[in-house]
Amino acid sequence: MVLAALTRGDIANYVQALFLVYILLIFVYILLNMMFSLGLRPPYSRWTDAVMNFLRDVCEPYLRLFRRFIPPIGMFDFTPMVAIIVLYIVQYIVVRLIQG
Repeated sequence: MVLAALTRGDIANYVQALFLVYILLIFVYILLNMMFSLGLRPPYSRWTDAVMNFLRDVCEPYLRLFRRFIPPIGMFDFTPMVAIIVLYIVQYIVVRLIQG
């Protein structure tokens, strides 16, 4: 069995993939939240409850950091957009630092 040595580029790609997965989880959480608030949720569905509980547990701690400083404007919550933009900026910085 041949094991390939990890290079800085491999580690940077892995970290970049982790950031991408977290950004996608936030997108899915926001989209499902909007759909369910419009009444598209099947009643008494265990799998939707399980998915929403997982997404809430994963995404809300990060989004809550921004909700302290950015109040909703009317019925619009711009917190996820700001949080995703900050994640993109942090991703760029961290990946460039790892790559060297």
